[in-house]
Amino acid sequence: MNEQLIQNFKKKLLAGKPVFGPFMKTCDPGFVEAAGYAKMDFVILDMEHGPINIQSMQNNIRAAQNAEILPVIRVADLTEEAIGKALDIGAAAIEIPKISTAAEARLAVKYAKFSPAGERGVCRFVRAAHYSAMSKETYFRTANDTIVIAQIEGREAIENLNEILSVEGIDIVFIGPYDLSQSLGVPGQVHHPRVVTEMDKIVKAAKKRNIVVGTFTDSKAMMEKWMKSGVQYISYSVDMGIFYDACRKLTEQFHQFEAAIF
Repeated sequence: MNEQLIQNFKKKLLAGKPVFGPFMKTCDPGFVEAAGYAKMDFVILDMEHGPINIQSMQNNIRAAQNAEILPVIRVADLTEEAIGKALDIGAAAIEIPKISTAAEARLAVKYAKFSPAGERGVCRFVRAAHYSAMSKETYFRTANDTIVIAQIEGREAIENLNEILSVEGIDIVFIGPYDLSQSLGVPGQVHHPRVVTEMDKIVKAAKKRNIVVGTFTDSKAMMEKWMKSGVQYISYSVDMGIFYDACRKLTEQFHQFEAAIF
């Protein structure tokens, strides 16, 4: 189900092109499908800050695959259970928050990959293996194509950056600008020179090692700035924020028409 989506995603990144998609905090698969039909590249299905549980998340994965958009799950934390369950239901990529050391990055890979790359718990009677309808050989071979994304979002991570970047199996490092701003003493100020300077350092260090960099953006100017800096995995805003902005703009237009007519 995910093999072609993963290949297309990696092909774009290897060609130096950016990929683009939102965070999803709703529990409604319709939002996921809409993003796919809009030709976005991925959705980050959020289990760190979103209210959804693992059982309901299966329907968001189904929606992503149906609309041919790469399903990324951001897990709540770095645990074997959280990562294993997300992959078992069919996540094509796994995003792990608050990676601060190389040891944590290695654990992420260990939990996300089958041997010899890792020690992910083995069960082929899961959705990702078509509930055992997929051959064992195919499942264990293709499952290790799963994309592993490590979030870098604090002072400790910056101090250990080179060691984190050296961990084999990390496909993308994702800079969390809001958490990073807090760790740098300027919470929420994602455009503060202190934050931008550290983000630039991370981007340059990762690109020297040919590791793809991602970040969260919530404005067109922010998206353009980081794309020009070489960031390829571009997360743009959150489904509810996008919906709110669209509703607000429509309301403003309505009141403009109302004033002109009445």
